[in-house]
Amino acid sequence: MNKQFQQFELKKIVVPGKFTMSPVELKDYIDFEVKRVYFITKTEAETGAHCHKVEQEFFVLQQGTCTAVIDQGNGLEEIKMSAPTSAIYVPAFVWHHFKDFSADAILLALSSTNYNPDRSDYIEDYDEFKTQISLIKN
Repeated sequence: MNKQFQQFELKKIVVPGKFTMSPVELKDYIDFEVKRVYFITKTEAETGAHCHKVEQEFFVLQQGTCTAVIDQGNGLEEIKMSAPTSAIYVPAFVWHHFKDFSADAILLALSSTNYNPDRSDYIEDYDEFKTQISLIKN
């Protein structure tokens, strides 16, 4: 599997008069064991901007819309996401946060690690991230 940031358009199956389904075969999108699942809902502000040193995440927008803000070491870029077909894979050392959530947005996150309250896996200072990513690239 490619360990770089990726954006996905999920399959959408419409059964007329019944429902719409977006199946996700995890093996097609991630190569890590899912150790934690969480949902972001009822947002009133942007999520915290950060990157992880180890953790990998797969985000699927379940409902509504939002914007992912990503930096893979080339500067900040914004990615508009809309349910039910938007998903992104965020490996370690990719700066990310989410903003502009619609009132009904539900963002599902699958994580490669269990939560660690000491946050030792996080880089939360953007300048430190840029320094670290330039060392990794060189």
